[in-house]
Amino acid sequence: MRALLVVNPAATTTSARTRDVLIHALASEMKLEAVTTEYRGHARDLGRQAAESEDIDLVVALGGDGTVNEVVNGLLHDGPAPDRLPGFAVVPGGSTNVFARALGLPNDAVEATGALLDALRENRERTVGLGLASGTPGTEDEAVPSRWFTFCAGLGFDAGVVGRVEQQRERGKRSTHALYLRQVMRQFLDEPHRRHGTITLERPGVDPVTDLVLSIICNTSPWTFLGNRPVYASPKASFDTGLDVLGLSRMSTAAVARYATQLLTSSPERGPHGKHAASLHDLTDFTLHSKVPLPLQMDGDHLGLRTSVTFTGVRRALRVIV
Repeated sequence: MRALLVVNPAATTTSARTRDVLIHALASEMKLEAVTTEYRGHARDLGRQAAESEDIDLVVALGGDGTVNEVVNGLLHDGPAPDRLPGFAVVPGGSTNVFARALGLPNDAVEATGALLDALRENRERTVGLGLASGTPGTEDEAVPSRWFTFCAGLGFDAGVVGRVEQQRERGKRSTHALYLRQVMRQFLDEPHRRHGTITLERPGVDPVTDLVLSIICNTSPWTFLGNRPVYASPKASFDTGLDVLGLSRMSTAAVARYATQLLTSSPERGPHGKHAASLHDLTDFTLHSKVPLPLQMDGDHLGLRTSVTFTGVRRALRVIV
């Protein structure tokens, strides 16, 4: 087997020595080329080159969810083709590693490498669904390039939090759960539309869901992790179905306290619920429109402001070694 290992040298939970050990372990089982990313988008370019190559059987991402997202977007540049494209595997090296953990992989890079080698020896793989976000035709965002996401996207409040966290990291702050929670509070205090939402969710043949302040799109469950605690925004979401959406139409102080508590105590059986919560399951096609530009995030990466995004749930999009 010939494999490409895409290494993010800035991965927060692996040292250079650990990465060397992992590279040697993988190289002992396959013909391995390891490439260290040098710029934003480099992992995407490497994924695309691997997809276009006839020699690569497997692409492994060593990094966090951002690295995973880039590699996947490179692999699927010309669309999904699980039977033709290289397989994909992950060695988690970020602070949260939602995609890897949702697949059932250990959150430790060394243990995950061992699990990957076992999966290769035993020919264990699955084909997972992904989400695709595109600029909506006929709107000012129609020219925005389409982008795949592996576990979640968000338009509105949660994307604003992601943007704030990225700003703090650019200033040298470490990505911690405490940092994230501080930015949640700051986003809440500065949120101008928390009482009257601007987002409308439209899907074919169904009445629209209006006046949403927050919209979280899940491709799997859990939505994220706080340390070792999984957080379930849409407990029914699965790599084997379409997309799930959690929308909130009110974010008053009382509502935020209630829904934050529900998220922190959520389980695979029950997520946020109530008068101002809309939960939609297994959607294939839908569009989010906003009366004002709102932040958009995908897989924890802030992508700027949008007024209209069309989402597609694509089943059996990517072959993953697990």
